Amino acid sequence: MGNQTAMQATEYSNPVVEQRADPWIYKHSDGYYYFTASVPEYDRIELRKSATIQGIADAKPVVCWRKRERGPLSANIWAPEIHFIDGKWYIYFAAAHTTETNEGLFDHRMYVLENESADPTEGTWTEKGQIKTNWESFSLDATTFEHGGVRYLVWAQKDPDIPGNSNLYIAPMSNPWTIEGKQVMITKPEYDWEVIGFLVNEGAAVLKRNGKIFISYSGSATDHHYCMGLLWADENRDLLDPASWHKSERPVFVTNEATGQYGPGHNSFTVSEDGRSDVLVYHARNYKEIVGDPLYDPNRHARAQILQWDENGMPVFGSPVADAKGGR
Repeated sequence: MGNQTAMQATEYSNPVVEQRADPWIYKHSDGYYYFTASVPEYDRIELRKSATIQGIADAKPVVCWRKRERGPLSANIWAPEIHFIDGKWYIYFAAAHTTETNEGLFDHRMYVLENESADPTEGTWTEKGQIKTNWESFSLDATTFEHGGVRYLVWAQKDPDIPGNSNLYIAPMSNPWTIEGKQVMITKPEYDWEVIGFLVNEGAAVLKRNGKIFISYSGSATDHHYCMGLLWADENRDLLDPASWHKSERPVFVTNEATGQYGPGHNSFTVSEDGRSDVLVYHARNYKEIVGDPLYDPNRHARAQILQWDENGMPVFGSPVADAKGGR
């Protein structure tokens, strides 16, 4: 990964998809990219399929699932992710009972859908239920990865005994919708850039490279203060030991007024079409001032750019690149 020629040759015209927050792009063994994200209405889960990242914009959205009229899956459908595990497709997402908050917190929980079709834009998605954690509280942004023969879940959750909105946790899984054992906290909001507006660590994404397990995540409120942090662990360490994880004291990806990009975050990782470069996928707005609650401003656009690497095998996120087209 990180070949210099490939870096120079691969550029993406941003935004890739307008009005799609929390973007997730997965490149499958069939060579296609599968894209899902939060829609502004927060009422459904869509999936797109494209041979190229840029082509996602023109790919026809397929609705995989719609929210219920009432009950625990009836409001604020957030941040879907698609994964391929043991020959089946899974979508992880968060949903709530209501759009109302209690002491500033929503009531989201994490859920899983399953599809046994070869092509996830076809076939039937079935509900596998809620991912039960060690306690019932605000939880969201489940992601999963395999390492050393163990499947892990990483997610954001409110600990009733810790101030703030959410911390990041890890736990092993017995199947793609069930954790087993004790969940372990690997980061909580503590630096000044993680606690602006809200005390938030959320939106984790995992990348395994160069003998390390990297976990990017997002912090602070979802306006121009939103930004990304980074955790990493040696691949040979016990990933369930909090001491294995290192945390960057500074954010790794932030608002850039010069390029007109505000509040970059809630990212995922994929690879370039030629397979030679890692690609950072994220959302950001192209303006700073927001009318009303940032959560209900629809213009967080999905974006992509090449992720670079330094001589020590650490990712270099750089700055969010400027829009190549269009305005608001």
